[in-house]
Amino acid sequence: MSELRTDTITASDGTSPVTLTGQTAAKAWVDFNGTGTVSIRGSEGVASISDNGTGNYTVNVTTAMVDVNYAIVATGDFTLGTDGLPFLAVNSDGTSGSKTTSNFCITSFVPTFSLADIQGLFISVFR
Repeated sequence: MSELRTDTITASDGTSPVTLTGQTAAKAWVDFNGTGTVSIRGSEGVASISDNGTGNYTVNVTTAMVDVNYAIVATGDFTLGTDGLPFLAVNSDGTSGSKTTSNFCITSFVPTFSLADIQGLFISVFR
């Protein structure tokens, strides 16, 4: 039996994604507070976030993606309110609704389609 222990895995060219068991690892992830003063609690590959108003956030990645064909997985930490359980829409900023190689938008809604801030957003980006 062999065992490999390491703290860091880096591609030999220093920029390519590292492939693990045939799958590409997440390019970026972020855990941030979506209420009050919006702030990042933890992240990797995320340069900053912007609060665009109630329930509307922009996530800016550290290194631009090679194209816009990446996947975003998002969930949130919600408190059930009188309007019901909120939900997230990825890639919808209320204006352009498109993602770029360097950023994307997340909006949070209650079931009545009113924008609502949420306690925490947890996002992963894969390409």
